Amino acid sequence: MTDQTECECPPCEPGLPAWLATFADLMSLLMCFFVLLLSFSEMDVLKFKQLAGSMREAFGVQNQIKVEDIPKGTSVIAQEFSPGRPEPTPLNEVRQMTINSDLNTLDVRSKEGENDTPDKFRGSVEALLKQLAKEAEQEAIEFAAALAKEIGDGSVEVETDGAKIIIRVKEKGSFDSGSAELKFDSIPIIAKIRDVLLNVNGTVAVQGHSDSIPYSGRRFESNWDLSAARALAVAHELFADSRMDQSRFTVSGLAATRALVPNDTPENRSLNRRVEIVIQKGKDEEALLPLQSRPEGDTEGQALRPGDIF
Repeated sequence: MTDQTECECPPCEPGLPAWLATFADLMSLLMCFFVLLLSFSEMDVLKFKQLAGSMREAFGVQNQIKVEDIPKGTSVIAQEFSPGRPEPTPLNEVRQMTINSDLNTLDVRSKEGENDTPDKFRGSVEALLKQLAKEAEQEAIEFAAALAKEIGDGSVEVETDGAKIIIRVKEKGSFDSGSAELKFDSIPIIAKIRDVLLNVNGTVAVQGHSDSIPYSGRRFESNWDLSAARALAVAHELFADSRMDQSRFTVSGLAATRALVPNDTPENRSLNRRVEIVIQKGKDEEALLPLQSRPEGDTEGQALRPGDIF
């Protein structure tokens, strides 16, 4: 009797149950609540600054923009749910800024004489260059007198190039073919050059040179190694008695990149195989930097060839 009563329930009405409407209203209210939370949320300032900094460094933007009105923000609710949308503040100006961020925090002051006209500055440098060239010519003549015997033998040449004095040690009598060891007879020559260098100011560059014929021996990999080894051998001999200030020196091998004459005959190749001792006159070499780009050959009255000296 009890089972029969439980089974006799009224049939369900067609359609969705009534509680589902209340549940849908509740979900709609929750969605509106979270939309309000989003609209009143604050921006992550640190993350925004990092992003803005990356964009500024990549593209360059205007650092300072003068505005008369308060910038208007952007509201999610106003854009999506309001008939009247606020207009965002346009940023239609872009200005490139320096990528050197250190300049923003440094107090930069102009140096004395920095605003001088280029012509005035160039004129002072030209005068200094002519003075150094004149001193170089005079000292080159003194060097040639001290090395007169070696120049007469064809073992050494002396010339000038602007403010530079070049003492050229030829391969003849100095090195055997394919060797970087100084011959015994050439050691007195280097000793004389050492005595000359002790009495001159400026920096000294010892540069090794070769011809264009590829090196075929086993001791060196190429002409670069051979020319550098020969320059180093001359430098070691210059430092032999410890009187020379080694901080003034640089040693390099240039292979066949600075040929004096074309490497088309045995005689020309012999001339290109050499070690040059280049003396740069002048204590303030930075003053000569603006003239490093002067046209080649623009050294009228500032260069002496070997035949002019001896």
